[in-house]
Amino acid sequence: MTYADFFYEIKGKFMGADVSDINEHLAYQFNIEDPEAGGAFYVEVKDGVLHVEPYEYYDRDALFICAPDVLRGIAEGELDPVAAFTAQKLRVEGNIEKALRLKEIIEKKRSALQQEKSAARKAVDKVVDTVVRTAAQKAAGKEKKQSR
Repeated sequence: MTYADFFYEIKGKFMGADVSDINEHLAYQFNIEDPEAGGAFYVEVKDGVLHVEPYEYYDRDALFICAPDVLRGIAEGELDPVAAFTAQKLRVEGNIEKALRLKEIIEKKRSALQQEKSAARKAVDKVVDTVVRTAAQKAAGKEKKQSR
């Protein structure tokens, strides 16, 4: 996997998080250590809007250093960032208090995904109900015609 592939995968995992209620400025740089997918990018919350870009961020609040699989696990909500730090899979430099807010952004994205899945399930259920009801009505209509 190339750096560009990994960056766009991770960007997709972060984007869509509703950060409109985060009123402070947060700026994180991620240094990914990997021979193929390695590189730097940043995640920024500014004026309640999330930005993820493939550049270094020199005036950052925190720097996260890890392997691609660690960040993927964190972004997918399968790996707790604090647990990754404790297990020495994730190194953090800078403002630890602001670094901990990363977990909030990830949880907001997971919440948005769960809402999307719930809405999709409801839509599918509605379509299935309509199809079943229509089929039942057609079957009932055929039975009436045959009994005449």
